Amino acid sequence: MTSDLKHSAGATAQLDVDAIRADFPILSLRPHGKPLVYLDNAATGQKPQQVIDATSAFYASQNSNVHRGIHHLSQLATEKYDAARESVCRFINAPDSREVIFTSGNTEALNLVAQSYGGTFLGEGDEVILSQLEHHSNIVPWQMVCERTGAKLRVIPIDDNGDIILDEFEKMLGPKTKFVSLIYVSNALGTINPVKKIIELSHAQGVPVLLDSAQAAPHMPVDVQDLDCDFLTIAPHKMCGPTGIGVLYGKTKHLEAMPPFKGGGDMIISVTFEKTTYNRLPFKFEAGTPNIAGVIGLGAAVEYLSAIGMDRVAAYEAELLEYGKKALREVEGLTFIGTAEERTATFSFTLDSAHPHDIGQILDGEGIAIRAGHHCAQPVMKHFGVPATARASMAFYNTTEEIDALVEGLRKVNEVFA
Repeated sequence: MTSDLKHSAGATAQLDVDAIRADFPILSLRPHGKPLVYLDNAATGQKPQQVIDATSAFYASQNSNVHRGIHHLSQLATEKYDAARESVCRFINAPDSREVIFTSGNTEALNLVAQSYGGTFLGEGDEVILSQLEHHSNIVPWQMVCERTGAKLRVIPIDDNGDIILDEFEKMLGPKTKFVSLIYVSNALGTINPVKKIIELSHAQGVPVLLDSAQAAPHMPVDVQDLDCDFLTIAPHKMCGPTGIGVLYGKTKHLEAMPPFKGGGDMIISVTFEKTTYNRLPFKFEAGTPNIAGVIGLGAAVEYLSAIGMDRVAAYEAELLEYGKKALREVEGLTFIGTAEERTATFSFTLDSAHPHDIGQILDGEGIAIRAGHHCAQPVMKHFGVPATARASMAFYNTTEEIDALVEGLRKVNEVFA
């Protein structure tokens, strides 16, 4: 199956990376007196000035609560807030902006579906299918729900390339399967899962599918109508947006059947001590004062990425992937962990000479920021028989020169620990 990333690699438009980098103030920093080489984008992405300005402008000249006031500031804040929802709707090609729910983050979006949908519709003996590639935030919530309902988790295994074994998924998909929750792109390895095929197979059995697109939405076009997923979650802080905000997309038929996840203001129509009538979508799932500045910042991030074009982002990052694979192979003692053909520009690796934490520390002294650890994906580490990896993850503002700097930094690590 050809991935979204590979499909986009034929895009002819080139990015003006120098101009893009000028939009990101943090990229001009010099930690330890060295130019910053930021390669920790799978953990969080950097923010362009446009997003910083939108967030600051809200607090400076628009600050008010939304959906409650009739005064000028409240109306202005509400207009900006609602416009951001429409921007996200267009970004993922959702049919209706009412299907776009704002949460406190990708993790809360996953918990919302697990607790509200799973807690309502799962029962004793039912099965939920995950994959061995999952981030902890798409494992623990389902474990909690299964403990409460008597449902069981089943796990799609992966091979030594880091690809899920699709044949095994087909074998476990059956009458007891009531839900599939799957990471779109592995945060630990960069593997792009064959999600359209998984959704097709699941829907043939009447099984809904959630896609965790925390690592997909920042790197490729995401179209929920083309995917036909039932739910999709987004981590805005990984795609130029603020922290403390998340997105859940859900098909209307599911969201209307699910009970609210939280109770409080704005998610109600009327309240008495005898009965509460819940609000319509999307407000039914947005209790209390939201992260208004975060939502407005997200809107600015989505508009920024849309102006660049996610097909162009994917094509450029595909070039970084190919360059990085060749360059890093030249480092003595380096072993890639995860070599899936379909992947984003994420490099998870070990060095014979040093523990990943030592690698990260030496590189930090050179101004190079990577991640070292189990990446909240301990089942992945267990599969490969390693406690941790070093991970360098790219974004559209990174360059081949920064990959060269990483290679030189890793050679220094080898020298230090030789």
